[in-house]
Amino acid sequence: MIQAYAVQTAGGKLEPFEYDPGVLGEREVELNVEYCGICHSDLSMLKNDWGISNYPLVPGHEVVGTVAALGDRVQNLKLGQRVGLGWFSHSCLHCEWCISGNQNLCQTAEQTIVGRYGGFADKVRAHEEWVLPLPDNLDPAKAGPLFCGGITVFNPIVQCEVKPTDRVGVIGIGGLGHMALQFLRAWGCDVTAFSSSPDKEDEARELGAGHFVNSRDPEALEKIANSFDLILSTANADLDWGVYINSLRPMGRLHFVGVVPNPIQTQAFPIILGQKSISGSPLGSPVTTATMLDFAARHGIAPITETFAFSEVNQAIEHLESGKARYRIVLKHE
Repeated sequence: MIQAYAVQTAGGKLEPFEYDPGVLGEREVELNVEYCGICHSDLSMLKNDWGISNYPLVPGHEVVGTVAALGDRVQNLKLGQRVGLGWFSHSCLHCEWCISGNQNLCQTAEQTIVGRYGGFADKVRAHEEWVLPLPDNLDPAKAGPLFCGGITVFNPIVQCEVKPTDRVGVIGIGGLGHMALQFLRAWGCDVTAFSSSPDKEDEARELGAGHFVNSRDPEALEKIANSFDLILSTANADLDWGVYINSLRPMGRLHFVGVVPNPIQTQAFPIILGQKSISGSPLGSPVTTATMLDFAARHGIAPITETFAFSEVNQAIEHLESGKARYRIVLKHE
């Protein structure tokens, strides 16, 4: 039996929950959970904001742990090996997206906490292709958020073919943005942080920003017109997107990884005139995620985290929901 924390109804409190996972599939892996990050996606699932939650619901998709059991046909992992698991837990492996190495775009991909029980538990299961070894020099107590927030901001660097000579802006210095600054600095880019909180400037510069722009200052925004090859939006708020498109150089790109509440509105003419584009991306493939982990280990990149015991899970959820988290929360088994 697996011991977990679950909610029984939308918006409910997490309570102890026990379930029988059944027979381990031949390509499945069972993990002993050591740490599990809490993501805003967990909050959305708890409340059924997206209309895809099933109850009882066990959240948790930023898992770090050790391999407890292996299906008969799993070949690339070993018992006791420290590994991680993120948002995806399985993909079909035979569609055009999977065979091209874009398993994160598989139309039938399974998510760790959608129709499955996630990592707020002592054990969790997933198919082998999404269970990735953790590099030895990554701190397991901090690595969990890399499997969701980290790959979310690293994937655009690969997909958008960002060059070390590029000038890149990051909107929103929070759970996603603070990791984006670190990755982009290590990539070699000239990085600008956009934030509505001027008190974050010193920390943003420490994390990798060479420049800081107060996004509530019209004059500051006007001065950066025609400046960026890429602007990465990690914000979950509606902004004047025309201002940021104006800040792009010709052929520049405004790329979304944060989910804004309302449709993105802007004028077409500046996009056409400057051959600019608007795009977005989900989490990365297993190969891109493994590359991200190696890159983070090589450059000493890690999320800034706060740690709670699993028994304090409801307090941790409240801390995140209140906007007080700096910047990611990780649950730890006592």
